[in-house]
Amino acid sequence: MNTKKLPTKITCAIIVLSGLFIYLSCNTGSSSYNHTTWSQYGGGPDQSKYFDAADITKQNVNQMQVAWTFSTEDNIPYMFQPIVVDTTMYVYGKNSSLIALSIITGKEIWIHTNLQGLSRRGMNYWESKNGKDKRLVFTLNNSLQEIDAITGKTITSFGDSGYVDMRVGLDRDPTSIRRMQAMTPGVIYDDLIIMGSAPGEGYFSAPGYIRAYNIVTGKLEWTFHTIPHPGEFGYETWPKDAYKYAGGVNVWSEMSVDEKRGIVFLPLGSPTYDYYGADRIGSNLYGNSLVALDARTGKHKWHFQTVHHDIWDYDLSAAPQLLTINKDGKKIDAVAVATKHGFVFVFNRDNGEPVFPIEEKPFPASEMPGEKAWVTQPIPSLPSFTRHEVTKETLNPFFPDSTKQKWFKRLDAAKSGLYVPPSDKYETIMMPGALGGANYGNTAADPKNGILYILTQEYASVYKLSKVEPPKIDLSENDLKKVKTFYTANCQSCHGDNLQGLSGPSLANIGQRIFYDEFKNIVQNGRGRMPAIPHVDEQTMSALFRYMGGIPRSFPGRRSDNKKATGPIVDSGGAQIKSDVSKATPMSDYPEGVSHPENRYTTDYGIEWMGLAAPPWSSILAYDLNNGTIKWRMPVGEDSAYVKGDKSKGAPAGVLRKGMVITSTGVVFATAKGGKLYAFDAANGNILWETTLSNEVQGQPTMYTYKGKQFLVVNASANFTPDSYNHSVKPDALKKGYIVYALPDQK
Repeated sequence: MNTKKLPTKITCAIIVLSGLFIYLSCNTGSSSYNHTTWSQYGGGPDQSKYFDAADITKQNVNQMQVAWTFSTEDNIPYMFQPIVVDTTMYVYGKNSSLIALSIITGKEIWIHTNLQGLSRRGMNYWESKNGKDKRLVFTLNNSLQEIDAITGKTITSFGDSGYVDMRVGLDRDPTSIRRMQAMTPGVIYDDLIIMGSAPGEGYFSAPGYIRAYNIVTGKLEWTFHTIPHPGEFGYETWPKDAYKYAGGVNVWSEMSVDEKRGIVFLPLGSPTYDYYGADRIGSNLYGNSLVALDARTGKHKWHFQTVHHDIWDYDLSAAPQLLTINKDGKKIDAVAVATKHGFVFVFNRDNGEPVFPIEEKPFPASEMPGEKAWVTQPIPSLPSFTRHEVTKETLNPFFPDSTKQKWFKRLDAAKSGLYVPPSDKYETIMMPGALGGANYGNTAADPKNGILYILTQEYASVYKLSKVEPPKIDLSENDLKKVKTFYTANCQSCHGDNLQGLSGPSLANIGQRIFYDEFKNIVQNGRGRMPAIPHVDEQTMSALFRYMGGIPRSFPGRRSDNKKATGPIVDSGGAQIKSDVSKATPMSDYPEGVSHPENRYTTDYGIEWMGLAAPPWSSILAYDLNNGTIKWRMPVGEDSAYVKGDKSKGAPAGVLRKGMVITSTGVVFATAKGGKLYAFDAANGNILWETTLSNEVQGQPTMYTYKGKQFLVVNASANFTPDSYNHSVKPDALKKGYIVYALPDQK
């Protein structure tokens, strides 16, 4: 790393860090994974979404048509990515069921029902070296479980009668942890399943330690402390007692494994609380860091922190991509990570040395009491793929004039720009905001040719900090205590300290907008991204509804929308999880004797203005990492919010949590808002084929072959938002569910 331009203090720190860049392997080649199967989330352990097959080409892709479909009938599985093993596809469907389908006929082989709370984005497959032991590995709420891939039945010899309690081992009383399940299913290396977590983003959430479990026994094999303990490297980058109360620094998304080297690459998230860090002064390793660990032992090899002392929620969430690049005539096995705030960092996989220069640049100080924003941040020399500011000149031109005038006034009073610290005195308008940029599922690679693909959105967030105050609700002292305990444990991380909404919507006065039975059903059964919380006593449920502005009364005739599964049901409910004898109260304050700020501050994610800046809003782009340039960029998706259907105005607004499949024949498949499915020419970005699905897509696409024929699977089971573009006419053949495309059979 070039340190000549850095301030002396930072230079010394980086020299110290460079001492940790240990050369660990002489292996060459991208990875031992051959990219001809799709048996793990993201395709395989490297998460490249790359598939090697010859059937679909640039010349014939425009002939793609629906081969078969499988209906889900309800909204439950809309983010789930299918996996395929031999002639079986595993999907998630009606009645919260895991379903094995024949890829030849599309018929159900077996159904395991009532897996409510299964990891929403998918699962992984593992088999023993002799091929006799075949397992599906997944999380169910806060447990790690397995199902026999052949029979569909729970493997009760795994862990404790079929499950591992993943709340154990997080430096908290396990019974005080109400949420930790990762949204993605971890990654497999040899006979280990390496797991991240999603413990929440509020104050005092649990730490996001990375853990590896033996797939056969469930035994915990290693733990990596993402918030270092005393004596561990990085401990000095936090206050001395921070490990006792700080949380986050987790992988809630996609890890990648280089099987040949035995390295797992972790894209780590932000420390909590995300927007105010006065209780965690320091750079906060390993927050917002790309970390390379020995996959067998969990030992640290090297790391690089992409944001020091994050107060913008710029966690790493997209999968690190493993590529072999040819730079200046020299082949380098590299790992590249794209960030929420629009940068690409590229490192030598073996030793962590930057492939392209990275410079520490100064940024503004924070004005908040007790807060100390880090004085510099690392900026890579590769071109950014997003804008970093919203101004009057770059405001959405499709806004009505009255809306423009309101925003002109807000912009005059606000601050916008890269790394502007949040404040309680004025709004900060961050571009990109909490959603990115690049988010989970938004990166893929042609690993042999050094091309990185990114789906990106230019989605601003508007922040303003406010002091955390207890809500004023007319409840008895006993009921209020019950509600506060329940809310802190189960709701606060998504809906905020004061019902204001964070990653989930505001709950203020929601009791005045829905009936009690519907509210109760949502809490107990979950909905959308919200997991089920099945065991809530009636007194707490009623008090919670009143806490949110409602008067509990039943509405006759309301029933669950979920349809019961029919067909070859072989098992139900997964492993029987033992109930806690008693539950400890979740941490809600600093440990006794620990110094801490006088006040806590919070803000919502400020994401209600998805089209705040001028288009283009959503794009797919190809980085040529052999020379560090953006090879091409194309807008994607459809949305009628402001462009009124005029696609010439650029790409649409929207949350672009979609996915890609990259093929060895030079075709790039990508999904986008409005149920769009594209095939791009990998050489230049030209659209080779596009179609519109009957429903929205949120999960990752999957690809497989059968007898040389190539199939693309898309989970089109999410509902369109009201502003989605012109879906009054839908193809009759397409239903809500899994849509499988292929070339027509040769006659």
